[in-house]
Amino acid sequence: MYLLLTCFFFIRNMSLVVRDQVQEEHLIYKTSPKERIMGIEFNGVCYETDENGYLINLDDWTEDLAKILAEGEEIDLTEEHWNIVKFLRRYYDEYQIAPAVKVLSKAIAAENGMDKKTASEFLYGLFPKGPGLQACKIAGLPKPTGCV
Repeated sequence: MYLLLTCFFFIRNMSLVVRDQVQEEHLIYKTSPKERIMGIEFNGVCYETDENGYLINLDDWTEDLAKILAEGEEIDLTEEHWNIVKFLRRYYDEYQIAPAVKVLSKAIAAENGMDKKTASEFLYGLFPKGPGLQACKIAGLPKPTGCV
């Protein structure tokens, strides 16, 4: 079902956000290609994202919004996914940066009694396009530095 709502809000230089494309029932918006600011409409609210779909305002994140972000990544969230998402949010709260995949793998290995290679394979099984990229996006965190 496509939402036929129009989302009007002003972003940078008072430019109106216009409809760019539709992602399932959640409209995606962007200003101009030059600014590359986009957004997701969910429950009647527009959430601003960057050109890669990462939330601009980290305080906008909710578990319901995480489910929508996961849908966009073609991930059905399981308890294991949620454990990683919650770990990332705790880590970010403490250090104000998302952990590198190496740090994430090491922490998951320690928590689950795995070796680092097994933990890395586990993470990539959950987030096939990369645990740094996909997990951080779903957790409402900025794109990790060092991720392309």
